[in-house]
Amino acid sequence: MKNFDYKQLDDIIHSKIRLGIMVALISADEAEFVFLKKTIGTTDGNLSVHLKKLEDAEYILSTKAFVDRKPLTTYKLTPKGRKAFKTYLEQMEKLVGE
Repeated sequence: MKNFDYKQLDDIIHSKIRLGIMVALISADEAEFVFLKKTIGTTDGNLSVHLKKLEDAEYILSTKAFVDRKPLTTYKLTPKGRKAFKTYLEQMEKLVGE
């Protein structure tokens, strides 16, 4: 096994819920809060905390709007987020071996 320090993994992404969010968003142009909640299987509050952390890191961008007077929040990956996710996957491959 090649030397790879697991501590190099991105702590922002390396959480089950945040990783799930990144995976969901990498394959979609954008996703609504409700979709992410159902896909990941978490509570509103827990999802909100993890989305905020990804947003603070500038990995995702949120857009808030109203549809039929109901709030609608959508999320999408930023270029920085796409790059970070690609790097994360490359590091995981090194860690587990190709």
